Amino acid sequence: MRPDDWHLTHDPDAFLEQAGEFLRSRPALHTVPLTVVDNLRRRGPHVYGTADPLFGALDTADGVRAVFFRTPPHRLNLTSLTEEEAESLAARLAADGHRLPGVSADRDTAALFAAAWRRRAGVESRLAERQRLYRLGELTSPGPVPAGRARVAAAGDRDLLMRWHDAFLDDTGARTGQDAGAWADSRIAYGGITLWETPDGAPVAMSGATPEVAGQVRVAPVYTPPALRGRGYAGAATVEVSRAAQASGAAEVLLFTDLANPTSNGLYQRIGYRPVADFAVYEFG
Repeated sequence: MRPDDWHLTHDPDAFLEQAGEFLRSRPALHTVPLTVVDNLRRRGPHVYGTADPLFGALDTADGVRAVFFRTPPHRLNLTSLTEEEAESLAARLAADGHRLPGVSADRDTAALFAAAWRRRAGVESRLAERQRLYRLGELTSPGPVPAGRARVAAAGDRDLLMRWHDAFLDDTGARTGQDAGAWADSRIAYGGITLWETPDGAPVAMSGATPEVAGQVRVAPVYTPPALRGRGYAGAATVEVSRAAQASGAAEVLLFTDLANPTSNGLYQRIGYRPVADFAVYEFG
């Protein structure tokens, strides 16, 4: 395995032409690259930051074996790699002078790459987050449905969505690089956020979903303001979003959870989500 076996590009269309079949072959495990590349193609190359995104595919005699993407200044995202493949990618990126803030991948791949990056770039790493990918099985209600109803967010909800977008990122420590207003506009345009509102019409929680790509939809984000938590609002909204995704014809409805949050993991399992794979995030430096 040579570092030059990795083919790099800044062009999402060229990347999909080379790696699209590979990504679509396992849409659940590849949900993040599928949805991120789709977002970049729909909304432009600088959705997640001012620098150009970078894509790579490991091309072998049997076709594409693995891919990565990065939307600077954010961490590297990888599909599954062997130890030899992780070493070859680390060698290639280090030789090209890349400086990486971290890596996100399935649990084993993330650990392999973090070790390879330490050897190649001399940079230490720490495990920052453990995640679990879930797939929806049989959808059920998690318990008594709170009073109120679900509705799809509309233009009049833009300011609320912006505030909740930023509050969600503060809560989770995530930094997507997206402008809150542009994010809200995009979600409103395709009906990508569902609000749960009380009988008097006050929004109390939101649950979102990505556009369908390769037969998969990923539920994200899910947010309830702190003062309103523990009342079933997020669960009710997520049930409605999940039901709508299934009704739209999506073959797979997915979501990620932080394994450090037993409440959300328990909620989603009660709704009918079942574990697919564990993922990990390492920070470098």
